[in-house]
Amino acid sequence: MEIDVITIFPEMFPAVLGSSIMKRSQASGRLRVGVRNLRDYTHDKRRTVDDRPYGGGPGMVMKPEPVFEAVEAIRRACGHAGSRASGDGAGLNCRTILTSPQGETLSPALARNLAGLEHLIIICGHYEGVDERVRQALVHQTISIGDYVLTGGELPALVLIDCLARFIPGVLGHALAADEDSFAAGWLEHPQYTRPPIYKNMAVPDVLRSGDHRRIARWRKLQAVTATLSSRPNLFALRIANCGLDDQKIRNRKSEIHNPRRNERH
Repeated sequence: MEIDVITIFPEMFPAVLGSSIMKRSQASGRLRVGVRNLRDYTHDKRRTVDDRPYGGGPGMVMKPEPVFEAVEAIRRACGHAGSRASGDGAGLNCRTILTSPQGETLSPALARNLAGLEHLIIICGHYEGVDERVRQALVHQTISIGDYVLTGGELPALVLIDCLARFIPGVLGHALAADEDSFAAGWLEHPQYTRPPIYKNMAVPDVLRSGDHRRIARWRKLQAVTATLSSRPNLFALRIANCGLDDQKIRNRKSEIHNPRRNERH
């Protein structure tokens, strides 16, 4: 998979992209990430990328011309010339993303979908936003990483790249690792333990050392559901709703989770 990032702060990317899984995935050829400086697509001495907003108001808005030139140059180099040459359907091989708090919230399902593409172009928003004509003519999808505002789109871009890279075949060491992460199945992840078996009088649950894989799987599922109910009740309600359970079954499920005799911890 190829990803090109358009940003006015390219210096923010090397440390993350050059470490850990990001570094290994690029070294193996499974992922290529190119970082483009938006100022390289300007034509004035000051390399201007922003201007005052029409209608007044605080802050500055990113100009459309450099963004159009950058995206179109990348598309030409990859054989996808034109503003929306690669279309706007679900089966795109090349898609242009704008990072913005106004966008669709990043989720495992969205990341998995994006990981199936051949080429992704990510535009990092900044200042008060990007000229709306960029969104209208160039952008296929706007993505947010949460209901809060950051200084710029660089951190969301890095989060997006890291998240979707985990779904590229061969990037993670274990084929099922991404499927067992928190949120992948609608629940938070179960607790994890490693050696030593006892540390500061805190013991690893016996079930995890039992060798009984069916008991371990059941324990992990119960712990995941319990953690979700305790920490993220909104996710619990959504997951239960998606299972088609009525109110009585939901109350029964909660009772089972809170019943220590059924919650196999040791």
